[in-house]
Amino acid sequence: MSVETLIIRGLSKRFGPQVILDAIDMDIPLKSHTTVIGRSGIGKSVLLKCISGLLKPDAGTISLSDESRDVPPCSYMFQQNALFDSMTVFENVALPLREIGNHGKKEILDTVTDILSKLDLENHVQKYPAEISGGMQKRVALARALITGPEIILFDEPTTGLDPERKYSVFDMIRRYRERFGFTVLMVSHDVPEVFEISDQVAWLDSGKIRYWGSPDDLMSSPPEELETFLHPTLETTQTSS
Repeated sequence: MSVETLIIRGLSKRFGPQVILDAIDMDIPLKSHTTVIGRSGIGKSVLLKCISGLLKPDAGTISLSDESRDVPPCSYMFQQNALFDSMTVFENVALPLREIGNHGKKEILDTVTDILSKLDLENHVQKYPAEISGGMQKRVALARALITGPEIILFDEPTTGLDPERKYSVFDMIRRYRERFGFTVLMVSHDVPEVFEISDQVAWLDSGKIRYWGSPDDLMSSPPEELETFLHPTLETTQTSS
């Protein structure tokens, strides 16, 4: 049986004269974890936002290999969590359901209570983001992303600003909950090679194009020459000092 796939063809985006995405093609197997890597400012977040609908691409199509159904809505987990400080944990997680507008109070209560329990947040329901740890805040942001039952979650640099121990905790959280809930992960990350441990495939974005697509093992064993210093930054430091 073939794996259902999210098919992206010719996705393009420019801001004025600057081309950010230049006819991007990607085939993303559903229920897998794909990580997009690349230099800062290269357009990784723009790619996620075009796929999610937060930005309108200038050209391109997004479809499923199963032509009998439409592309399912994506949930977006922002780089800095984007939790509302004036809302409790419960209110932050319930917000997407309330915005949809067709859920009753009891349904919202039951759905939010269930997802908070599954993410071990049931003891923090009435707390505000400032009253819980950074790791807990990540879990609340994930709970909010999961609350509508999405098939695809887009993670925009989920470990920005975290120390190595907390980075591993966030990656482990994403891995565990993807296995548990079965959603597809499309992530952009600078944490190379650490993020490869939870990735099924890696895409390298450079100069508006996908320059590499394949498994993390293949990338690390025989990377394109121009990607060597990105994967091994100490090489550049050594060459410069010598």
